[in-house]
Amino acid sequence: MRRLSPWGRLLAWGGPGVSRRWYKAGALSPHLAERLCLYETLKAAYDERCADRARTAGGPIQISLPDGQQVEGESLRTTPYHVASQIGQGLAEGAVAARVNGALYDLDRPLESNAALEFLGFDSPEGQAVFWHSSAHVLGAAAERFYGALLCHGPSTQSGFFYDMYLAGRTVLGSELPALEEACKALVREKHPFERLEVSREDLLELFKYNKFKLQVIEEKVKSPTATVYRCGGLIDLCRGPHVRHTGKIRVLKILKSSSAFWKGDPALESLQRVYGISFPSPSRLEEWEQLQEEAASRDHRRIGKEQELFFFHELSPGSCFFLPRGAHIYNTLIDFIKSEYRKRGFSEVVTPNIYNAKLWELSGHWQHYNDHMFCFPVENETFALKPMNCPGHCLMFAHRPRSWRELPLRLADFGVLHRNESSGTLTGLTRVRRFQQDDAHIFCTLGQLEGEIGGCLDFLQAVYSVFGFSFRFYLATRPEGFLGDARVWEQAEQQLEKSLNDFGQPWELNPGDGAFYGPKIDVQIKDALGRYHQCATIQLDFQMPMRFDLTYIRHFQAEEGNVSRVVGREGKSGCGVFINTQCWPRPAPIDVSDKIPTDSLRSRAQPARGI
Repeated sequence: MRRLSPWGRLLAWGGPGVSRRWYKAGALSPHLAERLCLYETLKAAYDERCADRARTAGGPIQISLPDGQQVEGESLRTTPYHVASQIGQGLAEGAVAARVNGALYDLDRPLESNAALEFLGFDSPEGQAVFWHSSAHVLGAAAERFYGALLCHGPSTQSGFFYDMYLAGRTVLGSELPALEEACKALVREKHPFERLEVSREDLLELFKYNKFKLQVIEEKVKSPTATVYRCGGLIDLCRGPHVRHTGKIRVLKILKSSSAFWKGDPALESLQRVYGISFPSPSRLEEWEQLQEEAASRDHRRIGKEQELFFFHELSPGSCFFLPRGAHIYNTLIDFIKSEYRKRGFSEVVTPNIYNAKLWELSGHWQHYNDHMFCFPVENETFALKPMNCPGHCLMFAHRPRSWRELPLRLADFGVLHRNESSGTLTGLTRVRRFQQDDAHIFCTLGQLEGEIGGCLDFLQAVYSVFGFSFRFYLATRPEGFLGDARVWEQAEQQLEKSLNDFGQPWELNPGDGAFYGPKIDVQIKDALGRYHQCATIQLDFQMPMRFDLTYIRHFQAEEGNVSRVVGREGKSGCGVFINTQCWPRPAPIDVSDKIPTDSLRSRAQPARGI
C-alpha cells in the first residue's frame, strides 16, 4: 500500500466576507523560500568564520565533569556530544542538552574554553523544557506549511508545549488536528537537525520582514547587536535555544487541542490560534502520561465540586467561584485553620480596602507592570482599581503614624478579597480565577531581623504543608530583565535568600531570571496526588517598596554621653529597605521587611518613622 505524504493535500479556507483560498500544504511560499535562501547564505558565511577561528584560535582545554573527572578537549571543536560519546553511547543518546559553566548548551555546540560540563536528560526539569521547546519548533514548522501560518510564540510549558499562530481570520478545526499531527510526525521521521546561527540585528529584521509579530518581538526584546536563530527543516525561528540534536529524538508527539488566544494576551490585539501538544522520548512514557490523564480526569476538582455540590462557576461572573453550603464549610474551616497558625507566629490580622486610586499603584510600581491585569474604572474623573494584591495597602498602614524600633518586626496578615483581570482563555476552575482570597502577610523588620524572619517563614511553610501531607520543593528566583532598583541591592537580597535556604537544610534549585520585577523570591511548589507540581507559596524580598513609600522607623541609640537619641531611617547609601512577600495557604503569603538605618543620621529628637 502506498503511503501518501502529509504535505500532498490542498486546504480550502475562508469565511463570511473572506475570499476562499486554496493553499497547497508543503509548497514553500515565496517569503519562506526567500527566508530559507537568506539563511543558507548567512549560515555558509558563519560556518566559514567559525572554521577559520578554530584553525587560528583553537587549543587544548580542560573539561570538568560532575563526578570530578577531567577530560581533555580542543576549543572551538570539541562539543558536549563528543564528550558524552567518549563516556558512553548510552549517555550520548539519552542526553537532551548540556549545562556548560552554568549555561544551557546545545549538544553540538563547540566549547570555547575550559568548562564545567553537565548532561541533562529528559527527567531533569531543564531537559524536559528543552525537549518540549524543540517539539514546539516541530509544530511551528508543520503549521507554516500546513496552514501558511504566521508564527508568533511557541514555548514549552510545565505540561507540554504550544504554538500561537496567526491565520488571518480563520480557526484551527478539531478535524484538522490528526493531519497536522501527521505532518509533525513526518518532520520527526526525517530527523532534521537543529542548527544554531548567530546573526546581526539587521539580518534578523531581513529574515523576518514578512512577519509583523516577529518584528515586534525583535524591536522590543532584541537589544544586543546580534541574536540567535534556529533552523528545523524549513523553519527558521528567532530563539535562544538550546534544542535537541535533531527532530528524530522526539520519538512520540501528540497534538492535543486548539483554542483561541490574543497577541500579547491583549483582547484589543490580533486574535490568534493556539495549538497544544505533548511529546516524549519513548512510547512507554506516552502510555504512562495517558494513564495519568485518565486518573487526573477522575480527580478533576471541577467535576468533584459539581458532583458533591461544593461549588460552581457561572458565565455571568467568569472566574469567580460560587461556594455552596458544603463548600463554604470546607472553605471556612481552612480559613480558621490558617488564621490560627498566623496567630501562633505573632501575626496580627488587618482589614484593608478593596478599591484604591490608581495613584497608589503608580507609587508602588505595579501600575507600570501590572495595570493590564487590574479591573479599573473611573470615579469622579480619577481612575480607581480593585486591588490585585495587598502590599501597597499594608505600606500605607505601616506609614500612617510614626513607628518605633520596639514594634519591629511588625507582622500583618490580610485575608481580604483580591481581583485580577485574567484573560478568559486562561481561567481554569479554582486554579486560575479572577476573584480569590489568600493568606497575604507582610513583615516589616530590620536587616538584623531579616535572617530570622525568613527562617521563620520557611518553618511556617513546612508546618502548614505537613498537616496536609504535602511534599514540596524550593526554587530561588533571581533578578529578571526589566528589574527595578540597583543590581547591588538585588545581589544582597539574593545572597540572603540563598543563605536562608542553605540553613534550612532542604534541597533547592536555582531559577535564574524568574524573580518579580521588584525583588528576588523563594517559590515553593507542592506535589499533588498524581505527582504533578503546582506553584503555591512564595517568600518575596522587596527592597523597592520601602524606598517608593519612603518608609522609616525610629531607632533607639545609646550615645557616648549616656543620652538616648533616635536614628531615623531614610534613603541613602547607608540606608537599606527590604520587603518580603510570603504566602502559605492557599497561595503564598507576603512579608514586608525593611531596615533603613543610616549610620550618619543621629537626631536629638524623635521624628516620624517613614515606611520600611
